[in-house]
Amino acid sequence: MARRSEPPSDDAAEDLLPPGPYDPVPGEEDTLWFLPDEAAPTAGDPPWRILRSDAAASRPADWAAAEAANAGLLARAALTLGALDERVRHCAEGLRRRLVCLEAAELSWHLGERVTVDRLALYMVQRLSATGVDAQPLARAAWAVRRLERSQPPDPDALAEFLGREAVLRSGADVLTRPVGAEFAALAADWRRELEAGAVLHPVTRAALAWHAWRRHGLSGDEAMIEGAVVAARLGGAALRPGGLGFVPVALGGSAPLRGAAGAHEALSAWLQGVEAAALRGLMEADRVDRWLRRAEDAIAPMSGRTPSRLLAALQKWPLVSAPMLETETGVSRAAVQRNMTRLEELGLVDEVTGQSRFRFWRLALGAAGAPDAASGG
Repeated sequence: MARRSEPPSDDAAEDLLPPGPYDPVPGEEDTLWFLPDEAAPTAGDPPWRILRSDAAASRPADWAAAEAANAGLLARAALTLGALDERVRHCAEGLRRRLVCLEAAELSWHLGERVTVDRLALYMVQRLSATGVDAQPLARAAWAVRRLERSQPPDPDALAEFLGREAVLRSGADVLTRPVGAEFAALAADWRRELEAGAVLHPVTRAALAWHAWRRHGLSGDEAMIEGAVVAARLGGAALRPGGLGFVPVALGGSAPLRGAAGAHEALSAWLQGVEAAALRGLMEADRVDRWLRRAEDAIAPMSGRTPSRLLAALQKWPLVSAPMLETETGVSRAAVQRNMTRLEELGLVDEVTGQSRFRFWRLALGAAGAPDAASGG
């Protein structure tokens, strides 16, 4: 008589079943899923991180070869930059200040300090108090505006003077300078030698070289890399005629030109594409402001007094304004400012952004970026 087989145990029965979707893979070591994989490459390093391993970019011959290989990008960037420079030369005076503020705010944002353009405008006009973590970023962004607006470009032989490191400023939160020191002087000398070796390069290419050499030599700490970006932008302005834009915008086109690169070719390619994109954005902003100004001048023609025209001039300079700001800019009374701004709001020329009855802020009613205004017939 055949023996009856025993039924399999629970463990043996589970072994006979196919593995489920949540069963662990045999032999796989358990790891903490929320920890980064140390073996995996780190993609997307913060753009303000100084990368000192970019030794290839320090050779002038590499930059000359990169300029030749990117001749098409350089031509497009120079053409668009020249168009923006000419536009600034023939537009209202406030356009340059507006572009400078936008560029400084974007530089601050891309380099990790997150200063918005509206806060920068309020800080510069009214000198609003900034405390804690906001004090130094605002001071550095305001410093960038002042240096980008300077009529004289930086002298590489007097770099400490341009940066303001020879004298410590003590005006509230605007303390951002540091002593020169022997270490800074030595680093600046190495940076200057690289710049002199690239003297034959186009000014826009030389600006890219200046920025990456600044990062490599560490002339500014991670918290003050905006200094190097401003120096590079002003050096690139040698490609432009006096009386125009005066600097090469980069941050308006995105953060890619400010990141580390594996070599001169990659660094210059990203820089030139960023300059072209930034100049195109500047041209678009100029078009929008110009359309708004023509519409505004027609709308205020029946209005009496000089206050409306003064308000239009002040509104073009700043992306966001308040009644105290306009009072300071125009020199008219607070009541006249508020009365005329209410009228401009009724005419559809400005938008009030707070929705409040007090402490109100306005901006130009420009419409969508790149889109023609309805009143322009575009």
